[in-house]
Amino acid sequence: MFKKEVYIDRRNRLREEVTSGVALILGNAEASYNYPANTYHFRQDSDFLYFFGLDLPDFVGVVDIDNHKDYIFANDVDIEDIIWMGPQPTVKDQAAGVGVENTAPYGDLKGFLNRVVKEGRKVHFLPFYRGDRVLQLQDLLGFLAGSVKDYVSEELIKAVVKLRSIKDEYEIAEIEKAVDIAYDMHTTAMKMCKPGVIEREIAGTMEGISLAQGGPVSFPIILTINGQTLHNHYHGNTLTEGRMMIADAGAETTMHYSSDITRTTPVGGKFSQRQKEVYEIVLEANMKAIEAIRPGVEYREIHFLAAKILTTGLKNLGLIKGDVDAAVAAGAHTLFQPHGLGHMMGIDVHDMEGLGENYVGYDEKTKRATEFGTAYLRLGRELQPGFVLTVEPGCYFIPELIDKWQKEGTCAEFIDFDKVNEYRNFGGIRIEDDVLVTETGNRVLGKPIPKTVEEIEAICAS
Repeated sequence: MFKKEVYIDRRNRLREEVTSGVALILGNAEASYNYPANTYHFRQDSDFLYFFGLDLPDFVGVVDIDNHKDYIFANDVDIEDIIWMGPQPTVKDQAAGVGVENTAPYGDLKGFLNRVVKEGRKVHFLPFYRGDRVLQLQDLLGFLAGSVKDYVSEELIKAVVKLRSIKDEYEIAEIEKAVDIAYDMHTTAMKMCKPGVIEREIAGTMEGISLAQGGPVSFPIILTINGQTLHNHYHGNTLTEGRMMIADAGAETTMHYSSDITRTTPVGGKFSQRQKEVYEIVLEANMKAIEAIRPGVEYREIHFLAAKILTTGLKNLGLIKGDVDAAVAAGAHTLFQPHGLGHMMGIDVHDMEGLGENYVGYDEKTKRATEFGTAYLRLGRELQPGFVLTVEPGCYFIPELIDKWQKEGTCAEFIDFDKVNEYRNFGGIRIEDDVLVTETGNRVLGKPIPKTVEEIEAICAS
């Protein structure tokens, strides 16, 4: 945990953003995966971690906006728990460690909330991504499970997004730790990227590196020679000469802050001329987009900057034709990059996504697009100092999408489909870094992970 003053300050700042009532922040419970006693590795709810910091199941936090009090509701362990878990600190002692003076058994929570409601005060709560939390709300507040979503507090969502979007010095340091773990993961993967190796050998080694340094991976590893499938979690292919391996992976620290890095490595360690040509287009988009990051700029603008660089490069290779600006305006680039440039990062690898992407990545000024490709941009709004985000341009040759566009004549005035079809078996390339928006510009977080052609070939050779 951070020092208790960090959590006290966060809860006090939350009080400044919510007009009245109480904010109910539910921690997670254990979750079974094939029988009750065999549980997944416990992962605490990120909002509970942010405001209360306690990384244990079955804890609930309450922030009383009106009376300037904070509460923890949880049960102390009994002798049966101690037999299996060993002695544990009391709930009161743990709460004191995050600056909460008021504690009570979990069984007292329902009565507490009933009193709040009878006083005419609102119980604010956030959206839930686990069914058991919905049932818990049904029990605590008497809502039908199917209607719980109708009572979610938009005021609390906006308050939490406002606070969690700006990372403090402690959070930035944790994210950098996570990137440094990712450095070891990715450089190891590059050295293992040789013909005859099965993808799962590399993916498993990467996950082991993360676990050995304190935390699980921040999301299931994407590692594949079929990089044209954006979220490919199948790891059963054997690496062969002439293919490229996309590795999209990150780590969580012991404090649960995340990294999210992608690198693309040629199998055998040497780029072919064709691979190098496309790779350097994506690399330029990555680096120029990072250079453009600064406060006051909409990230959507930087997305389109990367799109224009990609389109210009593909035009130079003969795959795109006509005016570059017109091609981007028409969405021709989305045949090759049908996703957004990046997303927010923090305690969640897609930070606060459970609260709703449009609350996190957009606002009253910047509205989400509806067009193919651009609609998938998770972060579009104006950047502020303290944002941590990913920059992850890519170029993919997806045979099914090529066939669909060619059949329908989509952007036919800008795309040379005969030339594009020469790349049908190319796969895909993605290059991703984690970047902090500073007061004057930006800073790429963590130890620099090889990404130029020369750097990657050198580390593969080592």
